[in-house]
Amino acid sequence: MTSTLWNHLKTITHHRHLVMKNCFRCGLYKRGLLHDLSKYSPQELYVHRYWTGTHSPIHQDKVEHGGCSKAWLHHKGHNAHHLEYWLDNSKEGTIAQPMTDEYLVELLCDRIGASKNYLKDKYTDASPYEYNEKTKHTILTHLKTAQQIHDALYYLKEVGEDQFFKTVREELKRKKKIKK
Repeated sequence: MTSTLWNHLKTITHHRHLVMKNCFRCGLYKRGLLHDLSKYSPQELYVHRYWTGTHSPIHQDKVEHGGCSKAWLHHKGHNAHHLEYWLDNSKEGTIAQPMTDEYLVELLCDRIGASKNYLKDKYTDASPYEYNEKTKHTILTHLKTAQQIHDALYYLKEVGEDQFFKTVREELKRKKKIKK
């Protein structure tokens, strides 16, 4: 096994475990167990050749292939916790749909996990918020979803992980009771 493949597998597995732990803290056990399993598929695993350990190899795959990554197209199409999953094309242009609560929370858990995975010792509870502020204008997002992400990550920054996950879990339970 090549060193980039081995290192990429370690990185994505570590990321999955971080997100799984976060999802479990929110009560989303199924989402935690299923998170990013497509990264182990041949359609996505080939990007290991671009592994650096400092950022997703998808970025370099896009550079090498004219701005498009087949691995990313596969990944976002199979993982509803990505904003791009919720985009659709019509005669009027690309339309963003609001994310469901379950996938929105998985996205938040993913952002926290990715920030920890790549920033390591430099991670703070503000890191996911700062990343969102830097990148939020690069992806078309439904206004309600964009506001929910902003508010949640700001809350994380202000109160820390323990209170954040406790509040998210309570809010999901409350919304579930209302649906019944």
